[in-house]
Amino acid sequence: MLKFLSFIAGIIYTGCAIAQIPNSSFEIWTDMGSYEVPESWSTLNAMTDASGIYTCEVGTPGNPGSSYLKLTSQNITGMGVMPGLAVSGLLDPSDFTALTGFPFSSRPEKLTGMWQHMIFGSSQGYIDVQLTKWDAINNERIVVGNGHKPLTGMAMSWAAFTVNISYFLDFNPDTCIITFSASGDTPAQNDFLYVDDLQFEGEDVPSYLFNYSSNQEVSIFPNPTSGLFIIKSEKALSRQSLQIINSNGQKTTPTIIEELEDGSLSINFEGLPKGIYFVEVILNNTLLTKKIVLI
Repeated sequence: MLKFLSFIAGIIYTGCAIAQIPNSSFEIWTDMGSYEVPESWSTLNAMTDASGIYTCEVGTPGNPGSSYLKLTSQNITGMGVMPGLAVSGLLDPSDFTALTGFPFSSRPEKLTGMWQHMIFGSSQGYIDVQLTKWDAINNERIVVGNGHKPLTGMAMSWAAFTVNISYFLDFNPDTCIITFSASGDTPAQNDFLYVDDLQFEGEDVPSYLFNYSSNQEVSIFPNPTSGLFIIKSEKALSRQSLQIINSNGQKTTPTIIEELEDGSLSINFEGLPKGIYFVEVILNNTLLTKKIVLI
């Protein structure tokens, strides 16, 4: 479940160039003795080292360059089939999820690169991009945007791929996590994914700048609500200043929005699924977010 910042302070889009992905062409590898790992990326090689079988290897030649990332799901005695997996940061070996990523503050439209892939089982591998930001108020990390591309069909020679990125929130991230997996939840022996020449392209530009002023408060009542509620501010609100987001980060539209004489908005959530929603209000280039519970 996504949780959002109560207030977003001093986040200003600067129009800077998109930051570089560490070791984006997989030309730099670290020799660990019996195996190698791509610099700035984590793999499962340390877990499978005792078997002498590795799910991540240096592929040659690259496209372009001298090397590429070669991921192959392998059957390991005592472990079963381990997925070919690489994460741009630290990897949690207990559940194969990313613990960290790399610093990143842009809003690219897509991740592009070159790949080859083949699925031997029924479970699809994937490429996943997560752009996140640390919420210092709630002490947790929130998702600003993401992109996900399953490995459908096959690519037996080098071909270009694109992972489009969708944004849930209109501010910049501070971290990026890229995950490559040759297999899905049920890895099959010899599933493979080869990757090279990564880059971000395009720039999703927020439609406004963000500042924060403590005297621009917003109140919502009643909260929780069974359907109807009022959102009120010291400044007059309008339909254009408001958007509603559900707990999955998807924008949703309430059935009725009525502008009251005092500048407040009367909103009807009846007909929407029960759960947690977030109301984003923009006032004079200031973004405020409030949580509301529909019961």
